[in-house]
Amino acid sequence: MKVLLVEDDLTLNNLITKGLRKMKYFVEQAYDGEEGFDKYLTNCYDIIILDLNLPYLNGLDLLKKIRKSDKRIKILILTARSSIEDKVMGFNLGATDYLTKPFDLLELEVRINNLLRWKGEQEEEYLNLGKLVLNQQNNSFYYGDHIIGLTRKEFGILEYLMLNKEKYSTAEEIIKQVWEDDASMFSNSFKFHIYQLRKKVESVTESQIQIVSKRNFGYQLFLSNQDNN
Repeated sequence: MKVLLVEDDLTLNNLITKGLRKMKYFVEQAYDGEEGFDKYLTNCYDIIILDLNLPYLNGLDLLKKIRKSDKRIKILILTARSSIEDKVMGFNLGATDYLTKPFDLLELEVRINNLLRWKGEQEEEYLNLGKLVLNQQNNSFYYGDHIIGLTRKEFGILEYLMLNKEKYSTAEEIIKQVWEDDASMFSNSFKFHIYQLRKKVESVTESQIQIVSKRNFGYQLFLSNQDNN
């Protein structure tokens, strides 16, 4: 399981990271809100552990920015701010759980496990198209034994195409789902991401799976007969 830890206290950040890695979690560290948001945009995580008192971009603003583009990722607030008002605000902005400092590392592990268990109960674990497999438990795409390294937007596009593999999906439909905003604002960004995604998918699958486009219809994953054998 992949964890993004956003905590500006260097000692505490390293302590939590060391403990979670001993528990076999893959942990990436960020020390301010802007760094946390940049890592969120370029990687896929199962859960984000988020302090509120962060430099450059505070935790609540970071929470709002993440929730604007991703309604599903689990976000656990870990903070010294323990008032009812702070907790209510955190949950209202989209936090999945809220743990106050000081805390015990064992309780943090239990909270994480509970959040990830709940996620697994809500979703099918695997989706596949031929040898292309989406593991929704760890937010990864595989083709045979090869993992496909994707940015968050690329992952979102490919996931949407996988979920709608029986039909063509328009750029507007994909943008609305992945960017969750006005499609006209992100048309150029979408074209860039779909171009990069096509190259990655076709390279790893040796063109056995392609993202095809049809004028006035949109985009669809195409599976060759060879890959289906």
